[in-house]
Amino acid sequence: MEVKGKVHEVSPTQQVTDSLKKRELILEYIENPQYPEYLKFEAIQDRCALIDNVKIGDDVEVFFNLRGRPWTDKTGKKSYFNSLQLWKINVLAGAGSASAPEYAAPAADISSSSDDDDLPF
Repeated sequence: MEVKGKVHEVSPTQQVTDSLKKRELILEYIENPQYPEYLKFEAIQDRCALIDNVKIGDDVEVFFNLRGRPWTDKTGKKSYFNSLQLWKINVLAGAGSASAPEYAAPAADISSSSDDDDLPF
């Protein structure tokens, strides 16, 4: 699955246990501008490094897997948890970035004219 949005928050890497580390990315997802959604993605283990070059305000495309699991508390009540596990991220544009697209050619100077113009019109 994938989703595009603006980076709202990037957490530092957390060492949860001796063998597990994770990092969270909060993405502002605007399907309806009046009510933006804030989605929490988690990167685990070696995928924590994928978020190193991401900055708050960047427009990104996040690729993730949807995970879900049940949990039963001490009283026997069952709950379900979902997580969005990030596995790839592409930075689309940085905050305030105004770079020209790669395909844009330099502007041509059309103000100079030539006497050898052989165009019929």
